[in-house]
Amino acid sequence: MYKIGIDLGGTKIEGIVLNEKNEEIFRKRIATEQEKGYEHILNNIYSLYQHLLENTKGNTTTLGIGTPGAVSTKTGLLKNSNTTCLNGKNFLADLEKKLQRKIAIQNDANCFAMAEALIGAGENKQWVVGVIMGTGCGGGIVCNEKVLSGKQAIAGEFGHTTLDYKNGALCYCGKKGCVGTYISGSGLENRFLENTGKRISIIEIIELYRKKDEVAKKTMDDFFENFGVAISNLINTLDPDVIVLGGGLSNIDELYTTGIEKVKKYVFNDELLTPIVKNKLGDSAGVFGAALIGIQ
Repeated sequence: MYKIGIDLGGTKIEGIVLNEKNEEIFRKRIATEQEKGYEHILNNIYSLYQHLLENTKGNTTTLGIGTPGAVSTKTGLLKNSNTTCLNGKNFLADLEKKLQRKIAIQNDANCFAMAEALIGAGENKQWVVGVIMGTGCGGGIVCNEKVLSGKQAIAGEFGHTTLDYKNGALCYCGKKGCVGTYISGSGLENRFLENTGKRISIIEIIELYRKKDEVAKKTMDDFFENFGVAISNLINTLDPDVIVLGGGLSNIDELYTTGIEKVKKYVFNDELLTPIVKNKLGDSAGVFGAALIGIQ
């Protein structure tokens, strides 16, 4: 049986076909074009799905889709999506009707965690936590090759755990001090802006840090300290076999040296045994994960 996965992002929709050995058969990306609205996105997914079907060589398939946001257990409608035209829509039911088949759905962070757990940096581990540090910050939990979604479909929402609920930075969710306001790309840029009055890119901040710029060093020192607190909280709560980092900030080499030293500082143990590693699948982890969570 072949596996079809579709990863719906804010700017692109990616689809993949995997064979029985989880080997890639076909992959295609198209633009999301969310500015054209909800129905247009459904039509784009339908068109991509037809292309994927053409490359399944007549095999029966499973289908999974990764989305920004999650399906509300209260209403059945999509919530918390940064592709805002999806929020409040009966996305799963509408898509199943359009494609004329059942679909498994998970948020994009859960798809990332599943892919890295099964065929990536967490392969052969029982208890895998994926942490995405991109524009925002999210996470997913996989145990025994199954995604843990939780009663409210918010398991792994690492970016909305809190570092400073009184005086912390304001998060888009309405709370103060969420992890995502400190160790995401936007959070890092905002902290540099607060320290200098200038907004520059993450790449520029890192370059200045490595050149021993005083303000960049302060900004990055705070970033690594917050990373240490946040990741140690995860380890203290879940004690996983491995933590896999994803998103653009996972490419910061110092996370695996200075960052890990900060985790050691805060973890509730006399040594840090949990490996904290870089992902293996890059920005395609989401689409692999969507295929791996699919149903027939």
